[in-house]
Amino acid sequence: MTGIERIDAVLRGETPDYLPVVPQSFMFAAQSIGTRIGLISRSPAELARSHISCQEKYGYDGCVIDIDDASLAEACGAKVIWRENDVAFVDENHPVLEDLRDIDGLEMPDPYKSGRLCEWLEVTERLKSALGDHVWIMGRADQGPFSVLSLLRGAQNFMIDLLEEDEDVIRHALEWAAKAHIAFAKAQLSAGAHATSMGDSYASPELISPKMYRDFAFEYEKECVEAVQTDGKPYSVHICGDTSKIIADMGKLGARILEVDWKLDMGEARKIVPENTALMGNVDPSRILVQGRPEDVSDNVRRIIGQTLGKGIIISSGCAIGANTPPENFSALISAAREYGSLERLCELREKK
Repeated sequence: MTGIERIDAVLRGETPDYLPVVPQSFMFAAQSIGTRIGLISRSPAELARSHISCQEKYGYDGCVIDIDDASLAEACGAKVIWRENDVAFVDENHPVLEDLRDIDGLEMPDPYKSGRLCEWLEVTERLKSALGDHVWIMGRADQGPFSVLSLLRGAQNFMIDLLEEDEDVIRHALEWAAKAHIAFAKAQLSAGAHATSMGDSYASPELISPKMYRDFAFEYEKECVEAVQTDGKPYSVHICGDTSKIIADMGKLGARILEVDWKLDMGEARKIVPENTALMGNVDPSRILVQGRPEDVSDNVRRIIGQTLGKGIIISSGCAIGANTPPENFSALISAAREYGSLERLCELREKK
């Protein structure tokens, strides 16, 4: 089976020949061609080359097109700080929004003209042309509504707004941010991506309470899912950190894929999240992939498969894979999925249960 066929099988609730592997490898991919993500973040040709080279070398099933967490906010008017050896980030000390009421004064970004969004789309187009007949391509649409607004307002300022500002003002600003994300996500699909996604890390329980997530983030994430996802084009939601207190809510978003970080127990998540929602994750990208040994990576993958019986699972890192990940550990990620996630091994595992 090709990578596309494996992932399609998982999304249909079937068991492929091997569980698919879709690592969040954009920083590692840059390193694999002898450069850094910060040096090529404005070069779609080099970004695409890094993904193509890395995928062909290691043989995983899908590529996640990501560059940094600042591009959509930048396209909305935020100031970005550039780093040669790392991803760019938004300067939250000088937020573009001094007041949430100023949101309508911003120009709604055009994915084909504003900032670097068109460069993300070009990467998608290049990968689709080079690999898209057999490798699954997720064209991430950068940050979700809650995170975009956090970056535009400054996270600390926005946290205070959530406690003190008029709720209608907050919701109007979140609706604006949702529209910006939706436009970019639809453009990623038009560029040829097999799927698109959001990262909404500022909506994590490690930053806001589960109640606040339900009150101010869930509704707008769900709006994005409903506006973008189609039968043939799945949508994915990724929230960093320990999402165990909101994973049941995330399961109600309707997204065909949830990307879960390493702090979440995959076995418990698989029991809670609807069967028709695939879970993508959740190998520890730091302690295991960077600091561990290949055997540790293999054990982590084996544990994930054991916890879930490999049902509705896409093997991945819990979050972005660092450029300093040892190549042998990255290789072990794919090898372990092929060994423990084979159809034969999964059938044996399920028979024992």
